[in-house]
Amino acid sequence: MMAWLFVIVGGLFETAFALCLKASDGFTKLWPTVGFVLSVTVSMGLLGLGLRTLPVGTGYAVWVGIGAVGTAIVGILYLGDPATLLRVAAIALIVGGVIMLNLAESAAH
Repeated sequence: MMAWLFVIVGGLFETAFALCLKASDGFTKLWPTVGFVLSVTVSMGLLGLGLRTLPVGTGYAVWVGIGAVGTAIVGILYLGDPATLLRVAAIALIVGGVIMLNLAESAAH
């Protein structure tokens, strides 16, 4: 259970590092760059802890999915990214894929 918590929180930090990366303007702004470095360090560290016990394919896919979906949602809600039907459907497919991966992993045991 702790491994999943590490991966989930690491995925949230992945969202943070993606947003900081955008805000850093190509690493030309100090504080967003510092935020990026800290967020990526925490995110990767938590992923590494989670992958000590989780299968790499499942753990990594969940981590990436959380980061991708989180970044897309924040972009839509706060950064003016378009909320097109296709974009929302793509987000739903990512969430569905992560759920199916977890179900497949559970069924394998």
